[in-house]
Amino acid sequence: MKTAIVLGATGGTGQVVVSELLDRGIEVIAFGRSRSKLNKLMEKHHCNPKLSYKLGDIFDYQTIVEAVGGAEVIFQCANVKYQEMEEKLHLLGESVMKAAEKLEKRIVIVDGIYVYGHQTAKGDENHPRHPHTKKGRIRMEFEQLIFSNKWKKAKPLIVRLPDYYGSTSQNSYLQPTLEGMAANKTSIFIGNLKTPREYVYLPDAAKMIVNIAEKDDSYGENWNIPGTGLISGKEIIKIARQITGNRKMVIPLTKNAIRFIGLFDSFMREIVEIMYLTKEGFVLSGEKYEKRIGSIPSTSFREGLEETLRFIMSNKN
Repeated sequence: MKTAIVLGATGGTGQVVVSELLDRGIEVIAFGRSRSKLNKLMEKHHCNPKLSYKLGDIFDYQTIVEAVGGAEVIFQCANVKYQEMEEKLHLLGESVMKAAEKLEKRIVIVDGIYVYGHQTAKGDENHPRHPHTKKGRIRMEFEQLIFSNKWKKAKPLIVRLPDYYGSTSQNSYLQPTLEGMAANKTSIFIGNLKTPREYVYLPDAAKMIVNIAEKDDSYGENWNIPGTGLISGKEIIKIARQITGNRKMVIPLTKNAIRFIGLFDSFMREIVEIMYLTKEGFVLSGEKYEKRIGSIPSTSFREGLEETLRFIMSNKN
């Protein structure tokens, strides 16, 4: 791969994919709808000559077609708000796949784990799809769209991430906790503090995503992007206190608390149905990746949290 385009390049996952591609000497087109955010991305990379950007609308496939140019692989990192998932996710999928089909391109779709529902078996790519939530069912329909037989020339694959964190993270469950602690404030933790959960450090995820994308035989399949083991909220907070010096209270938000807040906040209202993940967890198996790609990048939680928190603190000052 010598050239690539990243859709949703200014988002949390899009930014780390852009960085990883540039680190490998790959020419990158950053695609998005906000000129100011794209300019900030250019500045972040010191106007790297291998990085350019194109303005466009992810829901208008023709703007994607016009932006792709000679890019060999499309990385689909754009997403929709929880509140708009039912209305817009299918439209997003149709748009990006239509563009990939017209251009006969490889396309890497970044997605999550809602399609699985409760964990009932080893968390590999063959885990049964039994979503019990609205978002899970929407995501399963999305997967079916991506791998639909109606696409004859596009070559898609899906990478699935658990919850994540990192300096570019914007909407993860862990974000309000880290931002509050970095700002030396009382903060919240979504879910209970005792359940060991899986989180992937976004720069590690980007390495795995690009490694998968570079393999010719990866396409047409689902791929897991596992984290570095499991960690509880209590352990995260302990590490964060050591890094930030913040000793203020961290308030765990239970399902009932989220439900109450949701009466006044549409985003929090949408979180209620997927709170099962904060209680039960879901652990992704990386066996397929290790067998066919190689060793899994595994930044320690301490190193990843330190990098993330120091970035947040430096940008608060």
